[in-house]
Amino acid sequence: MNSSRSKPVRFITEAAAIAAMYAALTIFLAPISSGEFQLRIAEALTVLPFFTPAAIPGLFVGCLIANIFAGQGFYDMVLGPFATLLAAFITWKMPRKYLAPLPPIIINAVYVGILLYFVANLPILPTMLLVAVSETIACYGLGYPFMLLIEKHSKRIFGHDGQNIGRQ
Repeated sequence: MNSSRSKPVRFITEAAAIAAMYAALTIFLAPISSGEFQLRIAEALTVLPFFTPAAIPGLFVGCLIANIFAGQGFYDMVLGPFATLLAAFITWKMPRKYLAPLPPIIINAVYVGILLYFVANLPILPTMLLVAVSETIACYGLGYPFMLLIEKHSKRIFGHDGQNIGRQ
């Protein structure tokens, strides 16, 4: 197969696999995936843009599908994927591996805190703090060790040496 033709196929395949994993983890673990203190295990996958830009649309689509089934209503279904998209894009641009989990923590703490303030009348700052704690558990507690594992096998997984190909 021609290498230039296989790149878009590989990109779409990676994005689809990431979307499926994110959606499946969130839906399967729905009881703990939404709410004031949520622990979305799938958020561990938000470190993947550090390794491949295909994770950006993959996480967006995965979050969209997950929020249809396990989100906090219409606004979360519509706006949540865009918070994930923004976090994924910033993660892709992170200059150092240890910084990669930060964008989803910060963006989701702010977004989910504001969302739950408006849809569930929860206090905004304590809710943001609780979301930040749960995101930290998912992104640093699960996602960072996941990054270390992926880094060791990135040539087989992503077809390159583990360095973010989006960084200049």
